[in-house]
Amino acid sequence: MGTRDCQHICDESSPAVGEAGKTGEWRDSFPVIDQEKCLPARQNKPSCFLCWLYCPDAVVSRTIPIRIDMEYCKGCGICAQICPVHAISMANEAGFCRDKTD
Repeated sequence: MGTRDCQHICDESSPAVGEAGKTGEWRDSFPVIDQEKCLPARQNKPSCFLCWLYCPDAVVSRTIPIRIDMEYCKGCGICAQICPVHAISMANEAGFCRDKTD
């Protein structure tokens, strides 16, 4: 529990970089946004942002177009489940080739 500027007690949390660092490497699937379907991108105005609201890791931007910080996204898929127009789908991480520099 925390307090807001007005000193009311609230039960919200603020996401922060954890001890584990960039947690995006934990996931086995990742979100892909179809900007043609996405309501804010399609209407060019803030109109939905349910993916931003429900993301437990706060990695979805509240910008147009919507972006997801893949360095911290754990691939839970909540954004894809909550999207009213099915603009977000989950892709298998195994089929995605990452450049790794050692």
